[in-house]
Amino acid sequence: MLIKSNGMKYLSFCFIAIVIVSCNSTSKKAPDMQGAYLMTSQTVNDGTKETNYSDVKQLKIYTDKDVMYTQVIAADSTSSFGVGSYTSDTSGVTENIIYTSRDSSFDDSAKSYKLIINKTADGYNQVIPDIMINNTNSKLTEVYQSVGKKQTSPLDGVWKQTRSYDIKGTDTIWYNRTEYKAFNNGYFMFGQTAKDSSGKITTGIGFGTFSMIGNNQMKETDLNSTYAIIAGQSFMIDVNLNGNDAYRQIITHPDSSRTVEFYERLKL
Repeated sequence: MLIKSNGMKYLSFCFIAIVIVSCNSTSKKAPDMQGAYLMTSQTVNDGTKETNYSDVKQLKIYTDKDVMYTQVIAADSTSSFGVGSYTSDTSGVTENIIYTSRDSSFDDSAKSYKLIINKTADGYNQVIPDIMINNTNSKLTEVYQSVGKKQTSPLDGVWKQTRSYDIKGTDTIWYNRTEYKAFNNGYFMFGQTAKDSSGKITTGIGFGTFSMIGNNQMKETDLNSTYAIIAGQSFMIDVNLNGNDAYRQIITHPDSSRTVEFYERLKL
């Protein structure tokens, strides 16, 4: 009877252990990242010191497959942005960035980053344990808060500008720039790398909220931007969709000049 009892206890223990292991193996899921997120904290640890940056304004948008972020430092309007695709699994998120721009330089070489993600009640935390920052191998920790509301629009996604120009009277002035734009959950962002006639490169960004007004117009309100003249301002923009993967937008300025921009949906 004693041997049988011990055997039964052993079998019961094995059964409990199997249940625990089984539950643990199925409870961990790939993080669902779709949405718009405002960064509330950024910390860099370079192995010798840890620095927290509180004056960085950054918005990040995840679609079902693409990702884009825009950032501006309020103190000096230094701006940066990046765009690419991502995958999500039980170990976290891998971002495959195809283009970044910061201040007076850009990089169109592909780079991948592995993010450790911890979802929270109002957003998520992310850690990149191994990233080069200012030529130093560092650990980057960021905290994000979910913003916007669950809503959809025909513009949701990430777009690349194909051409753009200004119309002033009878003159047409073409832009020489690379620009991306993203929409999700009532938030938008743009990031552009511009080159002037002397070859000087500048990076500019903006992000805020948007809403569709019918099918052919939207209202954008810029919350943060490189350009002080548009920060905090709202703009009515005429929109013409060409199927699901292309659109044109026209901004009419107070002096009656117009900015015309053409976009195609990013396909990676």
